[in-house]
Amino acid sequence: MNLQLQQIFRWDAELCAFCNRRSRNFTVRNFFRMVSRLGDGIFWYALMSALLLQYRGEALPAVLHMLAVGLVGTLIYKFIKGKTLRPRPFNVYPDIICAGKVLDQFSFPSGHTMHAVSFSILALAYFPALFWLVVPFALLVALSRPILGLHYPSDVLAGAGLGAVIAGLSLTL
Repeated sequence: MNLQLQQIFRWDAELCAFCNRRSRNFTVRNFFRMVSRLGDGIFWYALMSALLLQYRGEALPAVLHMLAVGLVGTLIYKFIKGKTLRPRPFNVYPDIICAGKVLDQFSFPSGHTMHAVSFSILALAYFPALFWLVVPFALLVALSRPILGLHYPSDVLAGAGLGAVIAGLSLTL
């Protein structure tokens, strides 16, 4: 393997371990577990429901757009995970502990982050005033992944990039 690539992998693992050590604190661990659980979809479905209740038919295009992007994103990231087969950090490094719920066995890319970014971009495209709600939440979801030992930082960056591309392409169609 290329020496530069080995260095990047080492930094990725070290940064993941650094983030994961934050989960040793009970309050931090439980806060990010809650964020991660909400990022499973609960937050986004609640947001879509609230938009429909508040704006009724006006919110329908946004909600349908988010659901379509969520479905496409899920298919794409599951395909990538099935091809890359990157093990989760806690399965490779003994000093990284799993402090959260695992939805599947592979790490790359982060589906939670992908959905958080794509849903945030779409929500903001339709309802810019939601910035104060969706952007901080998406950042917390992204942080939760290495803190809980579920993903490397590179998985999170790839998920964010993938989510941005999917949302961006869907907005141009």
